[in-house]
Amino acid sequence: MFKGKNLSPKQLAALTALLLASLIAISTFVLFSDRKFLFVYFIACFFVIYFLMHQILEYFIYRKIKLIYKLISQTKATKREEAYQKYIFPQKGIDDVRADVEQWAEQKTKEIQLLQSNEEFRKEFLQNLSHEIKTPIFAIQGYLELLSDGAVDDPVLVKKFVSQAEANVQRLVGLLNDVDIITNLEINKEPILKQSFIIQDLINEVVNNLSVKWLKKNIQFSFKKGSESPVTVFADKNKIYQVLVNIFSNAVKYGKIDGRINASVYQLENGKILVEISDDGIGIAEEHIPRLFERFYRTDDARSRDIGGTGLGLAICKHIIEAHNETLQIRSTQNIGTTIGFTLASKP
Repeated sequence: MFKGKNLSPKQLAALTALLLASLIAISTFVLFSDRKFLFVYFIACFFVIYFLMHQILEYFIYRKIKLIYKLISQTKATKREEAYQKYIFPQKGIDDVRADVEQWAEQKTKEIQLLQSNEEFRKEFLQNLSHEIKTPIFAIQGYLELLSDGAVDDPVLVKKFVSQAEANVQRLVGLLNDVDIITNLEINKEPILKQSFIIQDLINEVVNNLSVKWLKKNIQFSFKKGSESPVTVFADKNKIYQVLVNIFSNAVKYGKIDGRINASVYQLENGKILVEISDDGIGIAEEHIPRLFERFYRTDDARSRDIGGTGLGLAICKHIIEAHNETLQIRSTQNIGTTIGFTLASKP
């Protein structure tokens, strides 16, 4: 009947009544030595004390605790919650109630920490976005001011400044497009349209489209031995193409002259396909790796801006892969190279 110290109100009232009724009955017997009424005294005292104790616990203590439960939920109770408070809650002991409140407090603490973290992330994102937008705008403004101050009379300067202004306009357009893509991915506005296709064919298509950039550094591409055989994956082909473009573009940007880029395709035991793109470029310091998929995060701000890019490429990759319910990882060692890998489903 009684399970340790974790007693419900009814159990606590019954135990208290049993002890007090026994004490009163024994005291009455000792004082009056009347065995005839010993049992009657015990029964009467037990029920009176039980009723009083139960009313005290139920109406003066547990009603207050129920109020705390309602304040914790902060909403009007549903029928299920009302049934819980009426039938299940009264069976709970004080230890159970304490555990529930502690669990609620821990949950709220985590929610507050998450909100604070999101607020800091939002502030940092807006600050970075503002900086990224202002940079090309100020550059365009500067070229226009130079032209209006008299440079427009020099055909050579006109061509140079217009070309630079156009490049900054393209950079701004690319930035806004990337922001639009990542926003749509976050709110699930970009549907994932999966189909079956050979991943090696898509990799070759990306390599061919980026080949002009590769020629400047004389970078060579190849599939790792054993990865040449066609492997079919089930994913959104257009979005995976975008992932590969971003990964290969980074490999070229930070790759060394006369370097190499390798692609590996592995069939995992769980029916997944692992795709890895490796380069032998400058690599990334270990302390930067956990933050590489954050929006606008740059390991070397000045150098990254000189090389170009919006700073959103890897963040977009992460959102696309996670939208497929897959994973994206990165390994890197400074002056040795970087490997970025992601998994895909092999079939529907």
